[in-house]
This record gives sequence, C-alpha cells and structure tokens, in this order.
Amino acid sequence: MTSNTSPKHGIGFVLYASAVAALGGLIFGYDTAVIAGTVEFLQIRFQLSDLALGWTVSSALLGSVAGAWPAGWMGDALGRKRSLLVCAVLFFLSAVWSGLANSAGELAAARILGGLGVGAASMLTPVYISEISPARMRGALTTLNQIAILLGMVAVYIVNAQLAAAGDEAWRVATAWRWMFASEALPAALFFFLLLGIPESPRWLVMRGFEDKARAILGRLDPRGNPQAQLAEIHASASHTSGHFSDCLRPPVRRIFIIGAVLGIFQQITGINIVMYYAPRIFTSAGIETTSAIGHSVIIGLVMLGFTVVTLLLADRAGRRPLLLISTACMAAGLFGLGAAYSVGGEAGSGSMLLWVLIYVAGFSIGMGPLVWTVIAEIFPNRVRAHAVSITVLLLWLANFAVSQFFPFLLRTYEYKVFWFFGATCVAALAFIWKFIPETKGRSLEELENLLGEKLRAE
Repeated sequence: MTSNTSPKHGIGFVLYASAVAALGGLIFGYDTAVIAGTVEFLQIRFQLSDLALGWTVSSALLGSVAGAWPAGWMGDALGRKRSLLVCAVLFFLSAVWSGLANSAGELAAARILGGLGVGAASMLTPVYISEISPARMRGALTTLNQIAILLGMVAVYIVNAQLAAAGDEAWRVATAWRWMFASEALPAALFFFLLLGIPESPRWLVMRGFEDKARAILGRLDPRGNPQAQLAEIHASASHTSGHFSDCLRPPVRRIFIIGAVLGIFQQITGINIVMYYAPRIFTSAGIETTSAIGHSVIIGLVMLGFTVVTLLLADRAGRRPLLLISTACMAAGLFGLGAAYSVGGEAGSGSMLLWVLIYVAGFSIGMGPLVWTVIAEIFPNRVRAHAVSITVLLLWLANFAVSQFFPFLLRTYEYKVFWFFGATCVAALAFIWKFIPETKGRSLEELENLLGEKLRAE
C-alpha cells in the first residue's frame, strides 16, 4: 500500500518521508510527557509513596531500555520502515491498556509495553531520516524528529490541561488520567497508516543486496545527485566491516562509539526529564497551585518548540558543535537560577521559577535536544550504525530511567540543591563537547565515516 498524496520525488518527497518517520518522535514525546499531567492524580488514586511514584513514572523508561537493545538488530533484519510499523502497534496497544489499567502494577506493565516502542523508535527514526537525507539538508531534517517530539509534548500538555479542567479533583483522580493515557491511540493509528506510504532506507537496501531498488529511491530522494555514484560510495562503505556489535569495540570505531554514548548519556543526566516528567510536581512542591502548575507545562512546551524551530534553521548553517556549546551553557545557567528561585518558593517565586525553567529548556532546545540525535545518527559507519545507535540509545534510556526513578526522592530530600547538581552536570557536558565533539555539517555519511576514521587513526 502506498500513499496517493505523497510527493513523487525531490525535496518534497524527502520532506514527506522524513515528516512521516518523525511522527514516531511525536508519539515518543506524547508518550513520555503524558505522565506529567497524571502524577498527582496517580499518587492519590493508588496511594503511592515517592519511590513507588518514581517507579510508576520510570517504568516506561525501563521498557525504552529494553526496546533500544534489540532495535539495531530489528532495524537491520526487518528494515527501518517495517521496524517503525512494529513501534506503531506497540504505541497503540500501550495507550489502550494504560487507559483501562486498574492498578499501579497494571499501569506500569502497560507503560513498559509503550516504552518498548519508544526505545526502538528513538533509535530508528533519526537513523532512518539521516539515511534518506541529502547531506546539505541532514541537520534540518533530523531536527524534524525533535520538533515532532516537542509537538507531541505540547499536544499532550494541552490535552492534559483540558481534561484536568473538565471536572473537580474527584474526576481527575478517578477518570481524567485514564483519558490522558488513552488519547495516545489516535496518533499511534495515524503513524501506522502513514508509514505504509514511505520508502525503505536506500542504505539498508544496499546492505541487503537490493541495489536496483536502492538506486531508484536515491534518484527520487535527490534528483540533483548521481544515484550510481552514491550507490558505489554506500556499497564501498558497507563492505568495510562485518556489521556486528563487536565492530563498535574495535579501533577506530571504538572511540567514536564511546564519544557518541557519552554524549547520549549527557543529554539525560543534564536534567531535561526532571522538567518533562515532573514540572507540575516541581511547581506544586514549591507552593504553586496545581492548575497553574499544569498550565506552566504548556508554556514550557511551546518555548521548547519555538527554539527547536530556530535550530532547524541554523543546524546546517551554524553547525552542530557551536549550538551544542551554547546549549549547555544556557542549561547550566537555567538550573542554577532555578535552584535559587525554588529556595524562595510559593507564588512569590512562581514567575522567577518559570523564567529560569524557560531559559533551561530554551538552551536544551537549541542543541542538546535535537542535535544529540543528529550527531549520534551521523558519526557511526554505515554497516554498524544501527547497532551502535541502538546501544547508545540504550545507555541514554538507562540514564533517563535513573534520573526519573529517583528525582521525587531527591527533590524531597535535597530540595533546591538538586537543581544545582544537575547544573554542574551541564558544565561537565559543555567541557566534553568542547574537547571531543567534531563538526559534522555538510558532509555525506560516507564522507564523515572516512574523515573520522582517518582522524582517529592519525591519533
């Protein structure tokens, strides 16, 4: 089945295929952020301790870890497109089951199921987009994935706010949270049907021996290019390694793998998901009224979306490295300021807290949010890309799980000091990027493979 409305070739075709794949990011954002609006109600409904609440929130992340691990194998065995179809099914089933859950344990199981899809899609979507994108557009197109993630977050923040306002506290505790979770079924179904109309990755097709199909798709993706030359370059790159995970641990790929993995971990331990999952909790714990706290989440999501659009415009002009450095500096400033404002608390500190959170998320959105996914999808050789990105994403999700599991306990125990700790990790991330992250803009994936390989061999 193919779409009758999709563009047939050229930039429009690339944009359409990238946008459809990025719907995986939209559901990723929707799935991970939906929990933010339910936290207070779930704790009351199921009488959860802080650690039990942390598990309810982070259970989906455990699924994401489990989903990221086999995603590289699945992407290589089934193809990028069919693997994304599997993710769409997992999203749909999780949404329906979460809405029907009658215990915290059942809800956690449903969230783990959705997490499997999130973990796999978070690896497959940027890989797919990077593999179909012309070099001159790759930074902007992979940024579409982060824009989609944020659109999903903004959408669910609005849905959550509307559902929370539709009734009294009893309604929220008994019913509203169910509809918040179940609403994800609609974008999941849309994702599945639109995926049927996009092409497979030409680089995957080459690695599987379908060179005629790959040549035809390359011609459709970039009519200005030379499909035969691109095919030869991809074929030569694919023949350099055996394509096993063990290749990630051999020089010179090993150092590239370590750099990518550490960058992915920094994306999480610099604190983004304490804002994404717990923003209402942070504000209410500082003495701010619940509905105002949920409304703040909508503002946060809109600011993140706006600054990510800026990144889409700049990624292929300014480059990845400068934006990552600016990003981590702004994030550090935002978290140090948030800690100070939190110590004041109450409605008096509400505006100041929101301002510092907005500075933090604006910084995240111009670099560490979209461009980490771009860089880890760019720097690995073709043959090991799926394996290397899947393990990198697995480590990323493990870091996310640890932060999300323990944050409620840390916030209650250390209060404002916890934000200063995460601010310090932003400073460490800035130093790491300055020292180790190369500039990748404007080069084909095969050119980057040769360039980075030669550089590391020389070192």
